[in-house]
Amino acid sequence: MPPDAVPEPWRSFLRDLNAQLTAPMDLHCIGGFAAAMCYGLARPTGDIDVVEVFPGTRVEELLHLAQAGTPLAQKYRVHIQKVSVVHLPARYDERLIEMFPRAYPRLRLLAPDAYDLALSKLERNSDQDFEDVKHLARTVLLDLEILRRRYETEQRSSVFHPEREDLTLRLWLEAITEERTGAD
Repeated sequence: MPPDAVPEPWRSFLRDLNAQLTAPMDLHCIGGFAAAMCYGLARPTGDIDVVEVFPGTRVEELLHLAQAGTPLAQKYRVHIQKVSVVHLPARYDERLIEMFPRAYPRLRLLAPDAYDLALSKLERNSDQDFEDVKHLARTVLLDLEILRRRYETEQRSSVFHPEREDLTLRLWLEAITEERTGAD
């Protein structure tokens, strides 16, 4: 997506953040921002949830410039938030998608593929998270067997309460299947 296709206020916020960075960095983004930019989720969000920053030594610079309360965040009324308690599938980083290729010379924003993004919402499992997963299931036409298999082989061993997440995933899969069969 070229810079002029990035919606406001994100375009200006990211442009100004890019201009203030001292060196290039990659941000692994999840949440509503990633779902909106990559998969057309219409729900507005005021933050970019970041699970990883590369190089890792740059996290403090990023937060100093763009977290809630900074001049940049106050100017645009959006911010970056470092998220630490999210378990993604083990190999999610091999499937990252660059959101705005070459739009910002020092800043690369990457998002998980639709399956990994859906699974990032499993542990919190709020109503909003489930609505986001259903959106992904509808717009990307998630293969539910791939979703289940990726959870079992790449994520289950790292979650805090595997039995609870097993149940949550099973309920998600049943609801998505029911929604799909009811739509036919």
